Amino acid sequence: MTLTVPCLFGLESLVADEMKRLGLAHVQAENGRVHCEGTMADIARLNLNLRCGARVLMELGSFPAPDFEALFQGVLALPWEQFIPREGEFPVKGYSLNSALHSVPACQAIVKKAAARRLGEKYGMETLPETGTRYQIQFAIIKDVATLYLDTSGEGLYKRGYRAQGVAAPLRETLAAALVTLSRYRGKDPFCDPFCGSGTIPIEAALIAKNRAPGLDRSFAAQRWKSMDSKLWLDAAEEAQDKEFHGTYDIWGGDIDPAAVELSQHNAELAGVEDCIRFEVADAGKFHRDSEYGQLVTNPPYGERLMEKQDAEELYRIFGAACRTLPPKWRVLVLSSHTEFERSFGRSADKKRKLYNGMLKCDLFQYGK
Repeated sequence: MTLTVPCLFGLESLVADEMKRLGLAHVQAENGRVHCEGTMADIARLNLNLRCGARVLMELGSFPAPDFEALFQGVLALPWEQFIPREGEFPVKGYSLNSALHSVPACQAIVKKAAARRLGEKYGMETLPETGTRYQIQFAIIKDVATLYLDTSGEGLYKRGYRAQGVAAPLRETLAAALVTLSRYRGKDPFCDPFCGSGTIPIEAALIAKNRAPGLDRSFAAQRWKSMDSKLWLDAAEEAQDKEFHGTYDIWGGDIDPAAVELSQHNAELAGVEDCIRFEVADAGKFHRDSEYGQLVTNPPYGERLMEKQDAEELYRIFGAACRTLPPKWRVLVLSSHTEFERSFGRSADKKRKLYNGMLKCDLFQYGK
């Protein structure tokens, strides 16, 4: 079957690399999503192991849908009964891009009606109860071609289960993992985040250092599906745990707000990596390290309003001066939506990468080889 993993724009190559490392076949990346060929066992493996993907979708079929009749007949022809039992709940959501069928609510209604008719005919029922397990249907209509999926993840993969509560403007776990991956951190050098907030970046760094599967402490929609053997999930979890590393790591998170540091420590405990990270109340403007190598990955406050922007620029200036005291072989990655970041920081980035934090367009400013 074809499996599709949506992701934030800019992370497609990272997700594709993850899927290849898991041994998936025919991995193909396109804007905002990555496809591969896989089995029911791979659904469990992807959900448990992916760090940067948003969710895992199982493709049921794809067909031209220039009008509502074509959409209805295409959905009706798909084998819904192979996956959705007679009492299964099957809500519908989706989107349409550059297509004649541009009304999403109307498309939702047609998809729902067609799937209900197919299931009703198969189960000999005019009205389906929908009192059981959820089987979330998703559709994508792009350039008049409809693709139908079942969502195997449920809640987005960024919900690892360790962040009890966030601070203002939290960074998604999937994006934090991407930043750590782009820094090429592997657990050997010191790793630092001077604006740690709720601890997401250092926690993702610890999970990567330990090679711990990020989905081990949460559940997924397809675990409750009758069509999927529960042993597949146990096997995937066992495989993931066998690949974990156990070592000593130098991971540090600092924040000027004591409440943020306390929250970070709590979240690290929930993630089971509190022994790998040291959190401290610290001023990012005074950050300094003497070790020859290291990675600094951070997401400082952006400053959306005028006065906040001025404060943010001053913060970047002081932080930039602190970063210039680091030994030359340190790698520094800063995510910011501030258009004047480089000027304020006092140095042009060696490399820039466009990313999105939710709907907020950002740049990842990379310093060092």
